[in-house]
Amino acid sequence: MPTGLIMRSTGSRYLVRGEDGSLHDCVARGNLRIKGWKSTNPVAVGDRVEYTAHTIGEEVGSITELHDRTNYLVRKSVNLSHHKHVIAANLDQLFVLVTVARPRTSYGFIDRMLVTAETYQVPAVILVNKVDDLDEEEQEQLFEVVDTYQEAGYRVVMTAALKGKGVKEVKEMLAGKVTLVAGHSGVGKSTLINAIDPELDLFTLEISESSQKGQHTTTNAEMYELRSEVGVAKPTFIIDTPGIKGFGLVDLDAAHIGDQFPEMFRLKGDCRFNDCLHKDEPGCAIRKAVEEEVIAASRYRSYLDMLNGVEDETPYRTD
Repeated sequence: MPTGLIMRSTGSRYLVRGEDGSLHDCVARGNLRIKGWKSTNPVAVGDRVEYTAHTIGEEVGSITELHDRTNYLVRKSVNLSHHKHVIAANLDQLFVLVTVARPRTSYGFIDRMLVTAETYQVPAVILVNKVDDLDEEEQEQLFEVVDTYQEAGYRVVMTAALKGKGVKEVKEMLAGKVTLVAGHSGVGKSTLINAIDPELDLFTLEISESSQKGQHTTTNAEMYELRSEVGVAKPTFIIDTPGIKGFGLVDLDAAHIGDQFPEMFRLKGDCRFNDCLHKDEPGCAIRKAVEEEVIAASRYRSYLDMLNGVEDETPYRTD
């Protein structure tokens, strides 16, 4: 039975890419749910599956088996609080696309995405888009974002998709990999992907002038195969996602949240107590590092919010 890759998931229908590059419209047959999972979607974009192509007299093929995942990214289900929603599976990397204005991406949102990526072992890169259209105050905010995450240990790339700035560097990072691009509505995900591969021609809209909020152009996560680059042996895939409002954490207990902050994990061994939660315990190396500005105050606030169960509230809608 042939093996394929899930390129698109829309309800009960899936677009499967065969190993030869052929595309097949399929439905899931039988029980494909992973034992012990409470997931709203048993099959996700990026999953590897076994399938049968449609035959004469049938409009669609069938997905018969779901392969084990190397990794995945999940978020709390919008409608079912005790369930998780798998955003995508089998990823080489995550691009967190953010903007400092029009719309502004909060530190809380960025940090929740990064913590989730760390939890599920997906390497993350931060792309700061629309850096060509900032006033003096916004430029200062840009430098603060870049410094905060570079000092935490993340790669940060500045882009201006409409002007082509940073596009070459992004293309080099994408080559031969499976990459998920995620962020608020309006930060320019589809615009950036169009700049990388104009033949895709993804639909985009301008930011709403009245609300400064993104207008939704992507309704479901979808994987696209980019044109082969010279010298790249493996195919290159990029996954565009719907704009995300907040990012509810799942599968994380309080004792392990701090370990998902690389700069905190590096220093935790210096705390006086092995079970230090870095709140008000004496001899806490993390609080000392925040006071000495070795760890960014915004990152520490995000940590405390996650520890205390505070949801990330932002003015942007959820798809």
